[in-house]
This record gives sequence, structure tokens and C-alpha cells, in this order.
Amino acid sequence: MSASTALVAAAEGGIIGDGRTGANLALGAGLLGLVIGWLALARADRRINTGNARTAGTAAVAVGTVGTVLAVLHLATSSGGPGTGNGLVGAVAAVPLGLGAVLLGRRALTRCHRADRPAGRMPV
Repeated sequence: MSASTALVAAAEGGIIGDGRTGANLALGAGLLGLVIGWLALARADRRINTGNARTAGTAAVAVGTVGTVLAVLHLATSSGGPGTGNGLVGAVAAVPLGLGAVLLGRRALTRCHRADRPAGRMPV
């Protein structure tokens, strides 16, 4: 494939164009949120002792929300169906990744909140 053919294919969306870029960005944000959420949960359970579990939990919720919003926005604006090169399947896969990141981050925040309570007192 010559350079001019590759440039024409890229401009038309054949290699990685506008259709797949949004879905790949949403997938990346969702996957990053899952990793941050898993690390936050491990920090909240005291399995690893690096960093702050609250900050990581908040970051996981934020990045997961961004990934989910990007995926839903891409689903709403993409034309065509699966297999057309518009990134529809990637956006569909990014939605549960982003939601999983939000859930992991929220669970880490809940565990941090429980760990801060005194053991002998019941909440009122």
C-alpha cells in the first residue's frame, strides 16, 4: 500500500477515521476507569498500601462516567449498523466498561467510609 493510498483510506475512515476514534476513546476511558477502580478497591481493602483509596475511587467514578457518556454519545450519533466501520460495536462494549468503573469506584468509596467509622458506635 503506497503512502497516498494510505492517506486516502485514512481520510475516508478506512484505517482509523472519525467513526472508530470516538469508540476507541470511550473504550480507553472505560478500561482506564476499571483499572483505577480495581486499584482503589485494593487500597480500600488494605491489600496494597500505595496512594489514597478515596482519591482513586473518585477518579474511577469520574473516568468511568466520562467513558460511559462518550460511548452513549457515540451510539446516539453513529450512522449505520455493526460491521460498517463506524465503531458501533466498540461503543456498545465501552458502556459496560464505564459502568463497571463507576461501580468499582463507588464500592471503594463505600469501603473507605466504613473504615473511618468507630467500631463500637452504631450510625444514627
